[in-house]
Amino acid sequence: MIENLSLNLLEIGQKAKVISVNTKGDIKRRLLDIGLIENTDVECVFKSPFNDPRAYFIKGATIALRNDDAKDILVRCI
Repeated sequence: MIENLSLNLLEIGQKAKVISVNTKGDIKRRLLDIGLIENTDVECVFKSPFNDPRAYFIKGATIALRNDDAKDILVRCI
């Protein structure tokens, strides 16, 4: 069974597909601008020494997101 989880829980090298983006305000606009929308593929590519922020490969670009923002993005592992 495939489970949904928050983006901030992906491990390095793990790939997922965005199910929903449950943020508001400026961060939601930023995420939409970089193409982080429903059905987008995303991969965790780097974790800082204290695991925050993490870097994700999204639509050909590497984007750093704080865990506080990434926790509101629901994904399904692929």
